[in-house]
Amino acid sequence: MAPILILYYSQQGATRNMAYKIAAGVEMAGLEAQIRTVPSVSHHIDENQPAVPETGDPYVSREELRNCSGLALGSPTRFGNMASAMKYFWDGTSQEWLSAALAGKPACVFTSSSTMHGGQESTLLSMQLPLLHHGMVFIGLPYSEPALHNTTTGGTPYGVSHVAGAAGNTKLSTEEQQLCLAQGKRLAKIARLLAAESTAPN
Repeated sequence: MAPILILYYSQQGATRNMAYKIAAGVEMAGLEAQIRTVPSVSHHIDENQPAVPETGDPYVSREELRNCSGLALGSPTRFGNMASAMKYFWDGTSQEWLSAALAGKPACVFTSSSTMHGGQESTLLSMQLPLLHHGMVFIGLPYSEPALHNTTTGGTPYGVSHVAGAAGNTKLSTEEQQLCLAQGKRLAKIARLLAAESTAPN
C-alpha cells in the first residue's frame, strides 16, 4: 500500500510532536507513515520560501498528496481556525479536486492550542471542510478509546488535540499520547479496509 501521509504545520513544535506520535500509531498498525509539512506564509510580499526547508521535515509534494492511501492533517489553532499556511496549501489543491485524487481515502485531523479552551474543536471542524470537499472519508476518534473519557488535557471526538501551554512547550500528556497512537492505528486500519474494498472484484 501507499504510505499514510501525516501532513502538519507547526511553529513551536507541539503539532509536530503530535504528528510523530500519530505516525507511530500508523506504523504500529503495519503501514508506512510519511511525515510532511507546508511552508509558512510570508509577511513580506516579495519574500519567497526556499523550495526545500533548511531543517525539519520536507515540504509535501502534489504527488505525495495524490498518491497517499490516507491522510492525517494537523495544524495549531489560530483564532479557532487552521493556520494560514495550511489554509493556503489547501486553497491550491484545485487540480487534485478536479481529478478526484483524494476521493474515497480516509482522513483525520489533529490540533494543538495554548489553552484548554483555545478553539480546538472549531479548528478541527474547519480542517474537515476541505477534506470533505475532496471526497475523503472522515474518521473521528470514538469514545471506545478510554483515554477520551479520562483526559483532563486534550482530546476530542473530532480528532486528537493537545494543550501546549502559553510557551508551546508543554509535553504531550499520557492521555494525549494514547489518543495520538489510537488515531494513527485507526486511520491505518480503515485505509487498509478501504483499499481492499476498492480492489475487490464486483
